[in-house]
Amino acid sequence: MVTTAIAQPVFRTAGAEDVPALVALIESAYRGDSSRAGWTTEAHLLDGRRTDPEGVSAVIGAEHSRMLVAEADGEILGCCQLESRDGHAYFGMFAVRPTLQGGGLGRQVLAEAERLAREEWGADELHLTVITAREDLIAWYLRRGFARTGRRSAFPYGEERFGRPKRDDLEFELLVKELPQGASARTEDRASRADG
Repeated sequence: MVTTAIAQPVFRTAGAEDVPALVALIESAYRGDSSRAGWTTEAHLLDGRRTDPEGVSAVIGAEHSRMLVAEADGEILGCCQLESRDGHAYFGMFAVRPTLQGGGLGRQVLAEAERLAREEWGADELHLTVITAREDLIAWYLRRGFARTGRRSAFPYGEERFGRPKRDDLEFELLVKELPQGASARTEDRASRADG
């Protein structure tokens, strides 16, 4: 895998004009042969698409929601969905260009998402769901301070907008990370940046 560190990406909120680039990025990170250049691929678990223009547009246009993008030289290299939900924030649609995975950009996107959730929405936790078969991805999140909850939910078999499963045992687990407020949060952010 080829990785290139992005020292200081520019973060901004996506707009409608970004939808095609975001769909392409998310698909490239999780589906098909292009995703195999990175380690976040789900191609061994699912065929079909990961998202579509309608899904990304819905995130961009929804109230209490934003699509955060990381870019360099005007090119979108990473993204995530953030949604404010009753005191916590939901984190999803997380993607980094496959050839940049492992270079620290994902950690930077996550740190910025945590900062926004904490400072702009006052969220005290960040929630996400991950396919339980993705032990490598779960381990990555655990190293970033998330905890497994054991709370599982069914994979939406039969709904092709989520992909076509290659296995019949897929399910999601909720992971949660506490978001400390104030000085302790700034200390955590500095530690995250130092970690790469």
